[in-house]
This record gives sequence, structure tokens and C-alpha cells, in this order.
Amino acid sequence: MEENVQVAFTLTILAGLATGIGSVIAFFIKEKSMKVLTFAMGFAAGVMLYVSFTEILPEATHKLSEAYGDEKSATIFAVLAFFAGMLLVGIIDKLIPTAENPHEFSNAQFNNNKEDATTSSVQDSEKLMRIGVLTALALAIHNFPEGIATFVAALEDPTLGMTIAVAIAIHNIPEGIAVSMPIFYATGDRKKAFFYSFLSGVVEPIGAIIGYYFLMDYLNNEVLGLLLSAVAGIMVFISLDQLLPAAEEYGEHHLSIYGLVLGMAVMAISLILMM
Repeated sequence: MEENVQVAFTLTILAGLATGIGSVIAFFIKEKSMKVLTFAMGFAAGVMLYVSFTEILPEATHKLSEAYGDEKSATIFAVLAFFAGMLLVGIIDKLIPTAENPHEFSNAQFNNNKEDATTSSVQDSEKLMRIGVLTALALAIHNFPEGIATFVAALEDPTLGMTIAVAIAIHNIPEGIAVSMPIFYATGDRKKAFFYSFLSGVVEPIGAIIGYYFLMDYLNNEVLGLLLSAVAGIMVFISLDQLLPAAEEYGEHHLSIYGLVLGMAVMAISLILMM
């Protein structure tokens, strides 16, 4: 497991810094491009849902079975940890006010902000700047458990970790847009907008570092099984509560579903090819 540490850190860093990609896209995005975002978010949700239920949760249950020697107990604790992971992200969502929550920030709001920033007073620009900064802080809070999730999964299985990192990276791109767009419209400064977006993504590798130093001495089959179950819960919650609703906001319903199905299909094929 120690030999996978470097790979796990690298994947977590790449996943977190995908917010910067979203920030760059935000500077060139047009109305019609929202279809691409809708499809991409649906695709990411499909990947995360499929890998959670067919790969991570079964692997977690297997680890717990080895630890407890009892399949029923293993299943019970895997299920409890799964819902605990969902509860964790749900609590984080509840603690963040809706107006500052990047997952509640709609396409319509972006369009309104752009219009306000070009026609309104300095006071309106300051309001936009505040929204952007608070969104960055909210996104950082969300990215922390995602960083731990990616790191732990990659530590156990680099191939699985790579899959999760790609899914989370796709999921982070529109979040990067949510951070940079109001700041860019408020200040007209691309560098400042990118900087805040970049900082919000850096929290993911920070989560991985904390996970490494606090968990490495305790990573036996029991702890690993519980963590992987929680990872699955986190990813399912992100997909159902954040990705798919945001995809609906950005564009057409069927595009997000097509992306979802394709994401599942790609994930299924890739897992078969890895056998």
C-alpha cells in the first residue's frame, strides 16, 4: 500500500485542480455551450454512481468480511458507513447558506450576474465579488472530504483511484465556473477569478495529506472497508444531490440522462477491460 502513496497524492491533486479548468472555460463560455456542461455533468454522475455500487461498495464489504469473518456483520457495517458518508456531505450542504452554495448556483443566476456586472454600480460589483469568494469557501468545504475519498481509494487500488479522480475532476469543472464567473464579472480580472477557483481546488490534496498523516497507521481491513463504504456514499450523494440537479439547471433534461447512461457504459466497459 505504501508504494501507492505517490500515485494517490498525484490523482488527488489532479482532481482538485480541475476547478482551474472550469475557471478558464468560464471566460469563453457561451449560452449554447451549456449543453456540453449538462452532458459532462451527467457523464460524471453516471461514472460515480456505477463505480460506487458495482466496485467500491462490494470491495468495501469484502474488506469488512475479511476483518470480521462474518458476511452479515460486514454488510451491516458497510451499509451504515455508506449512509454515514451520505450524511456527512448532507450536513455540509445544510451548513452552507443556499446563496453561497456552489451546488445551488444556477445558470440563470450567472446570466443575471453578467448583465448586472456590466450595467450596475460599484455596490453591485462588490456584491458579486462577495458571492464569488463565499462560493470559493463553500466549494473548499465540499472538496475536503472528496480529497480524502480519492486518496483512500487510490491508496487501495490505483486503477480505481484513477477512475474516481476522473469522475471528481469532471464534477469539479462546473464548480470552478461557479467560483470564477461572478468574480470575473465583478472585477473583469481573469487572474483574480482563476486564483480563487484554484485555491478552492487545492483543498482536495490538503484533505489527502490530512488523511495520510492521520489514517495511515490505522489502515487495516476494517478501517479501509468502512472508509471505502463512506466514499461510495459520498459519491452517490454528490451525484444525486449536486451533479444531476445542476445538469438540469444548465441545460436539457435528456442530455443529462444521455450523459449519465454513457458514463455508466464507459465505466462498465473499462472495468471489464481491466479484468
